[in-house]
Amino acid sequence: MRNRPTAGRARLALAVAVVLGGGALTALPAQAAPAADGLTVQYRTSASGASADQTEPWFKVRNTGSSTVQLSQVKVRYYFKADSPDASYRFACSWAVRGCSAVTGTFGTLSNPTATADRYLEVGFTSAAGTLAPGADTGDLQLRFYRSNWQTLRQSDDYSFDGARTSYGDWDRVTAQLAGATVWGTAPEGNDPTDPTDPTDPPGGGQTLFDDFDYGSHTDPALSAHGWSVRSNSGGPGVPGATWDPSKVTFVSAGGNSVMNLETSTAGTGASTTQTEVLTKSVKFRNGTYAARVRFSDVPKSGPDGDHLVQTFFTINDLKAPMADDYAEYDFEYLPNGGWGEPSNILYTTSWETYNPDPWQAVNQHSEQRSSYAGWHDLVVTIDDGAITYYVDGQLFGTHGAQYLPERPMSINFNQWLIDLNGQTSTTPRSYDQQVDYVLHVKDQVLTPAEVAAKVAGYRTAGTGFVDEVPAS
Repeated sequence: MRNRPTAGRARLALAVAVVLGGGALTALPAQAAPAADGLTVQYRTSASGASADQTEPWFKVRNTGSSTVQLSQVKVRYYFKADSPDASYRFACSWAVRGCSAVTGTFGTLSNPTATADRYLEVGFTSAAGTLAPGADTGDLQLRFYRSNWQTLRQSDDYSFDGARTSYGDWDRVTAQLAGATVWGTAPEGNDPTDPTDPTDPPGGGQTLFDDFDYGSHTDPALSAHGWSVRSNSGGPGVPGATWDPSKVTFVSAGGNSVMNLETSTAGTGASTTQTEVLTKSVKFRNGTYAARVRFSDVPKSGPDGDHLVQTFFTINDLKAPMADDYAEYDFEYLPNGGWGEPSNILYTTSWETYNPDPWQAVNQHSEQRSSYAGWHDLVVTIDDGAITYYVDGQLFGTHGAQYLPERPMSINFNQWLIDLNGQTSTTPRSYDQQVDYVLHVKDQVLTPAEVAAKVAGYRTAGTGFVDEVPAS
């Protein structure tokens, strides 16, 4: 996050237009929901023995609905019985019509084990897999998985395995989800795919950071112990002369949950301006899913309105040198009163490749919607090997290109600050609030907004207020 002068957005747009041909700045419309019965999954195996060196489930996913399907919203689960309680597995793609680089595979543990299944392989797709038109299928997905120690595995007792299926046919012992809703197949009893489960195989990703922000104050020892820093040092972004005040980060009750409140205030001068920021001390987050429930405000809680305020949720690493190509930043930025040349409220999502602070030059891509976003919103951004995808309240907000993918890990941040003092020139004191209900990061896994909601609900149902499994980078 940094100050951007009024003309900065024009220069920013020019830089993006040079890189992307001008059309990249248009916000993407929300996608229509696909038909509920829109998918079938065909299965065959090329390893038909009761035991094998590796299990080889091959799939074709067919769109039997009437709407085009984004493959990045499709998940297929294959259910199996682990060979021992401590067994771990590795996934591989041998060949795929859509390209193995566009296919993902992760392992999870079932919440209700049965005699034939206590694990699953979840197959997904990156945005590079593209779309599936009505009546079309993915073509071959020649997949396999094996024990990490390469010991022989038994597959004859696996729920989804059928050694007699050596040619493709519909197979309802695998399940398919579309945008978080199950649309094909039957899971082992008591294990609907939308039930929150915890991925168990670290090489496949899935390690999670979750925080419900249930703290007493900014001085609560648990806040620091859980890896958060409340900013107090001087510097940008924001109004010159402003301070970052840790005491203005508080924790209050809202809707039955404890939420983090960031207060920013001013009386029309730099010296009277206080801003707030909370960030992870660790810089260890890269690909995967980031999510937060954030309450934006259009009006101050006291005093006159009109300040050029920025309310945010973002990830970032440091700029080592002007225009350094290993810089990365991915932003949700809400401007309730405009700024950067905008006359009124606007929500930006921005993916940064790099920038030069002086003279200002930027290489990035952004999407925007010019409307009020006052109130609570579910914000999700996913980063895989092909794209950065932003969602607001479950709807696609924008997809940004592979040239903006991160080269290095980042921190996770929330802040609220003033671009300048030009929006409201009064010297009457005023203050603004931004609130955060929770934050979630799942390493190296792309979750749909529905899967995010299920995972958060699972933690809350279990009474888990904080977990951090993400290894240091």
